[in-house]
Amino acid sequence: MLDSKKQKILFLFFIVVLPLFLSIKPAQLTESDVTLKMKEIMRAHASYKEFTPELAKRSLANFLQILDPAKTYLLEPEISKWQNPSDVLLNDIVAEFQKGTFSSFNEIYNLMPQCIERRNRLEEKILCDALPKNIRSKDFKDLDWAKTEEELYDRLKAIRALQMEATAKLDTEAQNTVLFRMQKRRLRDQEEFLTKDAALKNEILCTDILKAMASSLDHHTSYFTPSEASQFLVNVQQKLLGIGVQLRDDVDGYSIVKVVDGSPAALSPDLKLKDKIIAIDSVPVVGLDPNDVVDMIRGKEGTEVELTVIRETQIDDRIKKEKKKISVTRAEIVLKDARVDASSINFGDGKIILLHLFSFYQDQNTSSSEDLEKVFHEQANGAKVKGVVLDLRYNSGGILAQAVDVVSLFIKKGIVVSIKDENGHVQHLRGVNAKVMWDGPLVVLINRLSASSAEIVAGALQDYGRALIVGDDHSFGKGSFQSLTLNPDLDASIDPKGEYKVTRGRYYTVSGRTPQLVGVQSDIVVPSGLNYFDIGEKYITYPLTNDSIEPNFVDTFSDIAPYQREKVKKLYYFDIEKKCDRYGPYLACLKENSTQRIEANKAYKEFLESIKKSKEDPESQDALDANLDYQLVESLNVMRDLIWLQEFQSNSVAHTEMKKAA
Repeated sequence: MLDSKKQKILFLFFIVVLPLFLSIKPAQLTESDVTLKMKEIMRAHASYKEFTPELAKRSLANFLQILDPAKTYLLEPEISKWQNPSDVLLNDIVAEFQKGTFSSFNEIYNLMPQCIERRNRLEEKILCDALPKNIRSKDFKDLDWAKTEEELYDRLKAIRALQMEATAKLDTEAQNTVLFRMQKRRLRDQEEFLTKDAALKNEILCTDILKAMASSLDHHTSYFTPSEASQFLVNVQQKLLGIGVQLRDDVDGYSIVKVVDGSPAALSPDLKLKDKIIAIDSVPVVGLDPNDVVDMIRGKEGTEVELTVIRETQIDDRIKKEKKKISVTRAEIVLKDARVDASSINFGDGKIILLHLFSFYQDQNTSSSEDLEKVFHEQANGAKVKGVVLDLRYNSGGILAQAVDVVSLFIKKGIVVSIKDENGHVQHLRGVNAKVMWDGPLVVLINRLSASSAEIVAGALQDYGRALIVGDDHSFGKGSFQSLTLNPDLDASIDPKGEYKVTRGRYYTVSGRTPQLVGVQSDIVVPSGLNYFDIGEKYITYPLTNDSIEPNFVDTFSDIAPYQREKVKKLYYFDIEKKCDRYGPYLACLKENSTQRIEANKAYKEFLESIKKSKEDPESQDALDANLDYQLVESLNVMRDLIWLQEFQSNSVAHTEMKKAA
């Protein structure tokens, strides 16, 4: 979802992105299959219909990353030809693609055995050499390939030093286990390049080429081997056993960067954000494959898992490190338990209701729109509702139809979102509920991780003038949609040549704009820690471009067959939502008041300054805001101001009318 830094994040919500880390069992592919499958993917793609020199260049970069993701084998001089390819080379690759031959990729692949021999030789040398000190894990982010063998050796020594420092508090036997496991993992990863089985080697090569080419189209298009597709079917069950943490592989252990609300980890008083896990049930995990870490944390419901963590504490100018052993009881983590949250605060002669929607979902029992309406009425409970704040922060999307239904809770009938597919055909999704849940003051709270369906809701409500958007300067900026060849709802067989996910097109809110790259812009910027990091679609590799379609506030039913239009109009053309500017008269005052409050809030300003200075990963930094949600507090202040301004104007108008009548 994000740039190269973000791709290092290992999600262990226990909807883990396991396919990224499983040992790849190759598909039954030949060179001609690669060309055929890639052409099939491109026919469905939103932008690229032919394999071009630009895609060839991207594919080379992806292929190098697949072969050496940690940049500990290849040297820059060895691969400069493909890192900076000439136009002639790129045109040759395109021509070979049409024929089903891939000489450049073969040439790169055949470099690996000699690179493996060099890496193993350097690893042996490290055992007899002194390791450097004061190495930091963040030094290994966004690395380029080493230019010389000496530079590569220094890098390998630094990695080893970091790993050994992390296990220094373990006993000697445990440290030896770490060394053994790191060596075993390295040798296992090298096996595919050293196999003597020519047929297997060719299948592995073809799999890697197709992966590199598919992901060259855009960030969200991917090719899956049959084993990865099988794992996907397991993951979409949305229900697994574990403790509910999100981890980052930091080379010297796995740092906790987020905790799932209501999970065992969240309920543990001992486990803290930024704790670095170095052992599980006394078994060291430094150097362990992430997939193995997943298996070790998972387990039978009700059983305990013991985490050995290193906790760093800042004391003046020095860092104190202490080792702790923390036991957490495993439980079933069902993401639907944290789908909706609601609360209310008293204000004047009524209350403000806060609705927090975590995802857009629908199953046989309920849906996001139904649950929102239910908790709204529970919170209202006969009281006078003065305003609603809809919190969509960290909401990464979900079912598109539910985005339409959620918008329909706040507007009358009208187009909510339009979809343009790979052939340029536009389809409109309409809200058809003439009876809205809430028609009063509405604030939608977003941050830079509000994405996809969350952006449809925020954008549509903003387009109609129905809501004020408050929060980070913009949302994530994902305005594309994908389809998957594998149907997770069916017990379907998996193609032995693999499956794929492909970006089919873009979606647009009623104004004709798409959030692709730019996101939904906040009317009032109330920054969180995420606001100061490069988060969003525009920062990922190979994003789709932004464009627009004609506005659709006036529904022409152009996407409906002519013989059905009149019938649909009769059922639909009443209680249509009109575009309005209900918040425009107050916006300048609301912005000024918010700015003054933020400037006067010393703790809030210090929090933001600490984030800007730290330059650490935003996942852990934004969590510093957990105990006092400054962004939410200020959004509620904006709502209070809005209610007061609207009521003041209403009372002023009423007073003027009374004077006229007298």
